[in-house]
Amino acid sequence: MFFKQFYLPSLGHASYLVGSEESGEALVLDVRRDVETYFAEAREQGMRIRYACDTHQHNDYLSGICELPERGDVQLLAGARAEVGYPVRAMDDGETLEMGEVRFELMHTPGHTPEHISLLVTDRSRGDEPAILFSGGALLVGDLARPDLLGGEEETRRGAESFCATLQHKILPLPDFVEVFPTHVAGSLCGGNIGSRLSTTIGYERRMNQLLSSLSSSDEFVRQCMDLTDLPAVPPYWPRMRQLNTEGPPRLGVLADPPPLGIEEFESAREQGALVVDCRPPEAFSAHIPGAINVGIGNSFATWAGSVLPPERDLVLVLDRAEDLWEVCWQLLRIGYPLPRGWLGGGMLAWRTAGKPIDVLPQWTVRELRQALDKDRDLLVLDVRQPAEWSAGHIPEARHITGAEIAARVDELPKDRPIASICGSGYRSSVAASVLKAQGHREVYNVLGGMTGWEAEGFKTTP
Repeated sequence: MFFKQFYLPSLGHASYLVGSEESGEALVLDVRRDVETYFAEAREQGMRIRYACDTHQHNDYLSGICELPERGDVQLLAGARAEVGYPVRAMDDGETLEMGEVRFELMHTPGHTPEHISLLVTDRSRGDEPAILFSGGALLVGDLARPDLLGGEEETRRGAESFCATLQHKILPLPDFVEVFPTHVAGSLCGGNIGSRLSTTIGYERRMNQLLSSLSSSDEFVRQCMDLTDLPAVPPYWPRMRQLNTEGPPRLGVLADPPPLGIEEFESAREQGALVVDCRPPEAFSAHIPGAINVGIGNSFATWAGSVLPPERDLVLVLDRAEDLWEVCWQLLRIGYPLPRGWLGGGMLAWRTAGKPIDVLPQWTVRELRQALDKDRDLLVLDVRQPAEWSAGHIPEARHITGAEIAARVDELPKDRPIASICGSGYRSSVAASVLKAQGHREVYNVLGGMTGWEAEGFKTTP
């Protein structure tokens, strides 16, 4: 049996290619949108992709599952309870798929979502015991996937009750040696405490996963699952992802190369309503095009782009390097945004030397923030970190609005007070500060070093 994991840190997402050395067939699980990577690996191994499956209709990214039949004779699989708008072979709980020496058993494992499935894999060239559980969100490294994504309190309670039964009767009875490969891994917001390892085992989680310690009492487990206090805020683009994944994600077709735009073309796009996305680091964003939103290239780009960029607006990019273009494009495509209209040819150097207007976002160190707080009682500190980070310690009298909520709640913040935006290091706070600037807040500062630097200096925090 051939097996490979594909990890996207930007989404905390793992997908998988499993192949039969006997038959040359392969299956792709929890498909990311840029599917060429799977075909490249299959070619390298002399295999042909014949099957593809998603463990559930994901909230956190747009699946590439519908791209695969466009590329070859690929049969799409789904659990019998998945109501999807594209052709699939529906498989019920306990049904198997044989692929040479590889046997997949489909397990209905609701909890994270009602239709959720896991795949239990046996490599019969090695024996008849199961070897791998592809758990999706049913069991994570040190965690469980959140049950609160489909509605209010009652839906969350039903999800937690289903989770309890899934774990008690489906997953934990498996042998300790079974390796567990989840879809939601380090970097995902589908859990509150996901470990940094990319796989685990049934036995290790049975002994070390704190959420499993209350399974003996269904009421206690449900109560613990429903305690959402310290879970990450849900990004606003997530409900759109699940809807599109259920209907059938739009096919990408042939992707055009977004062109470099001259100054006049760039200005014309702005006048027609295109939003400027400045993909440079916070330090570089100190001087920027007025109205631009700062989402720096990196592992957090997709999450924060999806949190603050309106899906209905055209985008134009400001890049440090032309070679970063397709990194940004794929991160946008994976969360359901269209390709940008183009990017600023020559970057900010071309903009500056053309004499075009520039706005400024001052960058403060934590010491400068401390001094400013001592001098100006009108200064508002805006903390945009996740709930668990906030509850672990924050600046006294700071205001808390997570980065996922900032675009929807920006009108709650006063425009007649100076605002210092802070996060853990300065990245998320720069995203939030740029949103404030674009919405007409004149005196905004970004705190580089963030709460990490604040605590390193020994400055006061409060729980």
